[in-house]
Amino acid sequence: MILLIDADSLVFGACYRKKKHPDDYPYYTEIEDAQGKFDEVFHSMLNDIEEIYTVDDVLIFNNSRGNFRKLITKKYKANRKKSVLPPLLNDMHNYVTKQYDGIAGCGVETDDVVARYWKEICETAGRDSVMIVSLDKDYKQFPCLYYNYHYKHRCVYDISYEDALYNFYEQMISGDVADNVNYFPGKGVAFAREYYAECKTEYQYRRKLYELFKLQYKSKAKEKYAECYNLLKLRTE
Repeated sequence: MILLIDADSLVFGACYRKKKHPDDYPYYTEIEDAQGKFDEVFHSMLNDIEEIYTVDDVLIFNNSRGNFRKLITKKYKANRKKSVLPPLLNDMHNYVTKQYDGIAGCGVETDDVVARYWKEICETAGRDSVMIVSLDKDYKQFPCLYYNYHYKHRCVYDISYEDALYNFYEQMISGDVADNVNYFPGKGVAFAREYYAECKTEYQYRRKLYELFKLQYKSKAKEKYAECYNLLKLRTE
């Protein structure tokens, strides 16, 4: 098994220390402490996976820069502009890049780089030879093996082609709160499930979804459809 680990969230989480009191400073101030936390969480996660699978190789991805989606619309991730970043975040990205041979992309997000590697490995070695490891639910748009390492989950999802197809087109309606993508306010997972009830093929999903865009955006339906699609679809090329 080849593991593709999206480490951006691991890096971010490693910068935070456990607070003993509510008013305690939330971040580590010494890089060694953040490095130690990353190493501990990373190896614990790896040990959990190795109890189920034989791991042949591990590829780490982090610190991609220059996301093209921010050129599509200024609203993309605009909700994060005022958020405070941990002071050791850049240092930790540099540590992971050097210590773990972290792979970064330029002009895309880390998700896109992982998606491209996943597709290449699937085509050469087979779909069951590779697993994506991440907290990011966006990977569920692929028919992949996906390990969610969150302590409340820690399980492998074996996502079928049909489920992957539905997951993506559901998100086109329900949006992505974390990335400030929401083209149908008030319409969520329950609405999407009912709306797509008769859909089986990608053509049917596309047609049904475009009808919704026409109702919502009238003459701008095609533009808004393309905008939403390009914001949410991970790049594999």
